[in-house]
Amino acid sequence: MPVTIVMGGQWGDEGKGKLTDRLATEAEMNIRANGGANAGHTVQTDQGVFKFHLIPSGILNARSVSILGAGVVVDPKILIEEINDLVQRQISLTGFRISDRAHAVLPYHLMADRLDEVRRGGDSIGTTLRGIGPAYGDKVMRRGLRMVDLVDSASLRAALARELPRWNLMLERVYESEPFELDALAAELESYGEQLRPYVTATEPIVAGALADGNQIIVECAQGAMLDVDYGTYPFVTSSATTAAGACQGAGVPPTSVERIVGVFKAYSTRVGSGPMPTELHDDIGQLIRERGREYGTTTGRPRRTGWFDAVAARHVVRINGVTDMAITLFDVLDVLDTIHVCVAYDVDGEIVETVPARSDRLMSATPIYEKIPGWRASTTDVRRLDELPGRARQYLAFLEEQLGVPVSLVGVGPGREQLIQVTEPAGATLAGISA
Repeated sequence: MPVTIVMGGQWGDEGKGKLTDRLATEAEMNIRANGGANAGHTVQTDQGVFKFHLIPSGILNARSVSILGAGVVVDPKILIEEINDLVQRQISLTGFRISDRAHAVLPYHLMADRLDEVRRGGDSIGTTLRGIGPAYGDKVMRRGLRMVDLVDSASLRAALARELPRWNLMLERVYESEPFELDALAAELESYGEQLRPYVTATEPIVAGALADGNQIIVECAQGAMLDVDYGTYPFVTSSATTAAGACQGAGVPPTSVERIVGVFKAYSTRVGSGPMPTELHDDIGQLIRERGREYGTTTGRPRRTGWFDAVAARHVVRINGVTDMAITLFDVLDVLDTIHVCVAYDVDGEIVETVPARSDRLMSATPIYEKIPGWRASTTDVRRLDELPGRARQYLAFLEEQLGVPVSLVGVGPGREQLIQVTEPAGATLAGISA
């Protein structure tokens, strides 16, 4: 079972790109499974900082095949910009492939996304305005245009001739906006298709061949599991399946081939956009975490909401995804704090709740119940071994293991590739007889 899934355990932005980049150094294939250009994965290397929105983070491993799976919705304009940037920086794209079954994000999806958020007013979802929801909407309504259509001029024009009148009618009558002109739109998209044609192919046989050969495969999820369209904080979610099951579907990987599911969690919580976040901080500590963690969106630049670690939400994610081990990122952000809080339950209208309610209004009214953990007040950025961490830092990791019921396998203590601690035993096992 050679497949490892790397998935976000919170509301996205957990540092999955860095983890994928690290794990991809030992893999023959890496696959991006879901989402679109609303994702932002940052990888810092000796070649500089790379910010990916569509390209799989494992692309920096020249020996690995990198695939955009069928579950991704592809904005061709943004993808071409990313490809051109990598070419200019002399990153090889020899092994890069795009599933011909992946759906395209089209200009009218982008426009509809923006206009719909305006119409929602105070009830806006807080989307990235990248057209993701409308593109997935077309997909499930069986009206989408796929990459196999984008790279074929006749198929492209036939699809646009069929679908554009409906979209123009909606734009004009519902949103009171200008319609698209068929020939101009077709010409723009034909240009994109021409540039992307060398990369578009049937990727399922490639993945099947890698599995048959016993190759190591990394499947990279976008966003986080608390944004999953089924199990997240609906309706304040993304439009794709961000779970481990969704990763299999989007990547074209059978579940029976999965050996490991790495849940990536920050040492605290963040969220971008609207929706419930019970542990959100609106004080100086929240701002301190934001500045130390550089918590500004890779895709939008928006400041992220910050808060304490939410073990209730994290347990929910671990259970429904079968997480085998967890990576804790941005651990060093907490180095300066005297006391750290972890939410272990919610008080919802006087009821003590240890699971995530399905109704977002109940979650919005939840008061977090905290356990307080002593801070370690020491820099961890140069630490590379678990037993070199301060005792109280290891106590915090051990507490998270106890709360979530799975071991910590990796700890990130800075943005660099090398700033990762590989954990080979439970954090609590190193505490006996060692003072804080």
